Amino acid sequence: MSQYFTLFQLEPAFDIDAENLEQTYRALAARFHPDKFASASAFEQKQAVMMSSTINDAYRTLKNPIDRAAYLLKMQGIDADAPEHTSFSPEFLMQQMEWRETLMDAQMEQNDDAIRALDQEIQNAQNNLYQDLQQAFEQQDYESAAQWVRHGRFLNKLRKEIASIL
Repeated sequence: MSQYFTLFQLEPAFDIDAENLEQTYRALAARFHPDKFASASAFEQKQAVMMSSTINDAYRTLKNPIDRAAYLLKMQGIDADAPEHTSFSPEFLMQQMEWRETLMDAQMEQNDDAIRALDQEIQNAQNNLYQDLQQAFEQQDYESAAQWVRHGRFLNKLRKEIASIL
């Protein structure tokens, strides 16, 4: 299951060397690009396409902290995104509602500065969440890590919505 980390020659961990990930991705993508196998056999061409797809999937997963955390949890037999994990603390839910309300108000007022300020606030919350995730993995507290992944999914979604507005 640690095949993505193995592919990129990384130790399975939440805290990874992003620069190393990027360099290895470029090298692997160039090495296995399907165009390089244009004159190869049909089997080799198919293998190159499959390898290229795997490299791209692995890169996307490892590059995104929440996806990387979810992948690490799956290595521990925990599916953080399973439908049965839908309970959130009242504080977290209230914060989500406040942010959504702020976003709605700022949109209605067409206040881009307020939207940017909200995006910065959520980005700060994401950075704090990544620290919490790092700590949870260091302590092998996988249940807490799974909860942080679920929180992180909400934050990612909200920031994508904001990005589509700005």
